[in-house]
Amino acid sequence: MLERLKSLYSAWLPIYKLIPKNHQYSFGLKIDSLLIEVIEAVSAAVFLIKQDKLPFLKLAIRKLDTIKILLLVGWENKFIMNTKYADLSLKLDEIGKMLGGWKGKLEKENSSSLFKREEK
Repeated sequence: MLERLKSLYSAWLPIYKLIPKNHQYSFGLKIDSLLIEVIEAVSAAVFLIKQDKLPFLKLAIRKLDTIKILLLVGWENKFIMNTKYADLSLKLDEIGKMLGGWKGKLEKENSSSLFKREEK
């Protein structure tokens, strides 16, 4: 997971530099900050115990969704080229599916452990 996030961020950096200067330090910087926050949230979740991971995963998913929307805006306004947008979108979708699967698994485990506690 962290390797894929690193790959996404590495793909983003050259695009960030090509965003027009009048949007680079607002629009571009916001995407850059969100990407770093996703990496931070996932990094934290990786090293936490199961019961503490879920809030960090939810945060990462929410920020990843925001990045998707902002990149779409950038593409629609021609700040981001078609091929670069497609590449980033594929990476974002893949990471989103992984985070969603991880979140779903944790929620299932948490609900089944809660159910087991109620039975006792």
